[in-house]
Amino acid sequence: MRHTGTRPVRLGPRSITALVLVSFIGIVGICWPLFADASSAVTTHSADAPWLFAALLPLLIAVVIATISDCGMDAKAIAMLGVLAAVGAALRPLGAGTAGLEPMFFLMVLSGRVLGPGFGFVLGSVTMFASALLTGGVGPWMPTQMLAMGWFTMGAGLLPAPERLRGRGERLMLAAYGFVAAFAYGTVTNLYGWVTIGGGEAGAGSGGIFFVPGAPTHENLVRFLAYVVATSLGWDLGRAALTVVLTLTIGSTLLKALRRATRRANFEAQVTFEGPEEAAPGEAAHRTYVTYEAK
Repeated sequence: MRHTGTRPVRLGPRSITALVLVSFIGIVGICWPLFADASSAVTTHSADAPWLFAALLPLLIAVVIATISDCGMDAKAIAMLGVLAAVGAALRPLGAGTAGLEPMFFLMVLSGRVLGPGFGFVLGSVTMFASALLTGGVGPWMPTQMLAMGWFTMGAGLLPAPERLRGRGERLMLAAYGFVAAFAYGTVTNLYGWVTIGGGEAGAGSGGIFFVPGAPTHENLVRFLAYVVATSLGWDLGRAALTVVLTLTIGSTLLKALRRATRRANFEAQVTFEGPEEAAPGEAAHRTYVTYEAK
């Protein structure tokens, strides 16, 4: 067996297509109230959550199927997905309600780095879904949380030099990504709540921070920035700081464990059968070689 190191599960054309579709639907589903006029029914944003969820689940399944088809993932990879999702779902309640301290983000960053963007997107979304079931947090906000966590984990898989960069440099890069992406996650999930709470025309007249249907997009974006600062900046900072601390302190140990598990699972192993060797005169040629190669 020839060992070439642990590589993330690579994206193929089917995986990329499925990821683009699910991301596009998610972005449209979250952001389109910003561009609707005041008389449009689409500004009642809470009513669209079941439809977004109905569109999201088949596309998530499509991402899984496409990744399996492109990369040859087998039952071991699916089992690893289930284990990591269960651990992430169990970690989330540990910090819930405490200044935004959520250790599951640390696990998602490192898992996405080791397993790649396609696997990472599915892991993030499935973990958030399992966490919602575990904590009773099922509601119209859940599709947005699933998408945001999927993007969060996928981003870690898109960071550069996954096969070469190791050690302290890699941990610093992951910590910096986790810090920035923790704020990005909070911003995306805040957008749903900001639109559904709403402040109506009263908010506009009083210089409020709530969404005003039909107002110019740039004015609503200013209100949204004020809303984020006023309501969630402290929570996002706690999440970002904890992700950085855990990545720099125990990130090396977890990265090694994840890479060891991935190597043993050997997700992308191929079996190559070689024909019998040519025999010298008077010798029998009965040996056939089986070679395992990692892509």
